[in-house]
Amino acid sequence: MNAKYPIPFSVCTLIILIGSFIFSEHKSIWYLEVFPILIGFPILFFTYHTFRFTHLIYILLIIHFVILSVGGIYTYAEAPLGYWMQDYFGFERNNYDKIGHFAQGFVPALLAREILLRTSSLRAGKWLVFIVLSICLAISALYEIIEWWVAVLHEASAEDFLGTQGNVWDAQSDMFFALIGASVALLTLSKVQDKALASRDARADSQY
Repeated sequence: MNAKYPIPFSVCTLIILIGSFIFSEHKSIWYLEVFPILIGFPILFFTYHTFRFTHLIYILLIIHFVILSVGGIYTYAEAPLGYWMQDYFGFERNNYDKIGHFAQGFVPALLAREILLRTSSLRAGKWLVFIVLSICLAISALYEIIEWWVAVLHEASAEDFLGTQGNVWDAQSDMFFALIGASVALLTLSKVQDKALASRDARADSQY
């Protein structure tokens, strides 16, 4: 990847966005579903030359972008994978949105962990885990607040975006799945991330 421009990551992201927009069934809902990409991608792009994440983060971000973009194509309540899960596991509803909220905790957990390890005095341990989980819950809560604002402003189109499907506890369960995702990420990939960071530091030291 170029020192200033994350070309592979950028190309993959643009392909995902363009393909999702072309095939989206509800263009107005598409913007609401993929807005984290529309906000996050430019930030990642223009700060790449000053703060490059490990390859692990960029790979996970692409996976997360795919999940969001599928929601943009069908809406979360109508995603085919969710219907397959509903038929196979006997769920009462299309639970594709729970995959999205799981990822909403999983990916930001490692992203926040890497930022904190590289920019603060925090080191791997209980306090880092607590702070990362708190950040992920805060992000999830903010997303639910944004959904509430959309529901107030757009009314008719809000139901497609919210995807509550009649569940009065949808917001709470969404945040719970984000917490599960963040916890699973820290349990399974913290050591992988530590190795990636150590490798990055070793390469940086070898340049001097």
